[in-house]
Amino acid sequence: MRTEQAELTVLCLIHNEDSYLLQDRVKKDWKGYTLPGGHIEPGESIVDAVIREMKEETGLIIKAPRLCGVKQFPIEGGRYIVFLFETDQFEGRVVDSDEGRMHWVKISELSNVNLVDDFKELIEVMLSNTLTEFQYIVENDEWNVVKK
Repeated sequence: MRTEQAELTVLCLIHNEDSYLLQDRVKKDWKGYTLPGGHIEPGESIVDAVIREMKEETGLIIKAPRLCGVKQFPIEGGRYIVFLFETDQFEGRVVDSDEGRMHWVKISELSNVNLVDDFKELIEVMLSNTLTEFQYIVENDEWNVVKK
């Protein structure tokens, strides 16, 4: 079989000189400070989805989002795929959403906030010149991160 079910989503690292815009996520799954994102609507362009999701979740209109990696993990019946984007070009005023409060966090202060468990590996892939994939491989009920 060459096809499988997939859930398609986006995340975006919005940054300025020394800070990342992070969401203090309120949902039980993946709770903590993380990158804003959301689902791609059926038929929607992936780039349009990241622009729309950033407007909905942060209030910012992002410009020139750059695809910088893919995160994926198995889900029942298929896989969950996250297209990873980054940009330092945006306009507007930051607002909170139902997903969580938004905070500009200095890169030097990241260790002082409650980051989601895989944040450091995720950012490593997104900012790397040699890595493009972050994948969870599940073996014996153990979730292991593989970076390529």
